Amino acid sequence: MTRTTVTLDPDVEQLLRDAMQRRRQSFKEALNQAVRNGLADTPPAEREGRFKVRARPMGLRTGIDPARLNQLADEMEADAFLALSGKLAAGARRAKPK
Repeated sequence: MTRTTVTLDPDVEQLLRDAMQRRRQSFKEALNQAVRNGLADTPPAEREGRFKVRARPMGLRTGIDPARLNQLADEMEADAFLALSGKLAAGARRAKPK
């Protein structure tokens, strides 16, 4: 192990501190990892492996087609608009003097 003084540009220091928080590493660990990654011959994506997405159940109720959720949202919005319009019209009818 060698002790060395390094002067970092402010933006590099911030990148290093961000990496420390994300990876929950010490300053020394984050700096060493960054230097290793930067000097390695293989690109970082190959070293870290592929990103995997794990499927999870959506928990939709029976009868709800996930391919038609936009249509369901439109219908719900139209129903809410009609309900509000009906309330406003009823209030306007009551407010008119005869």
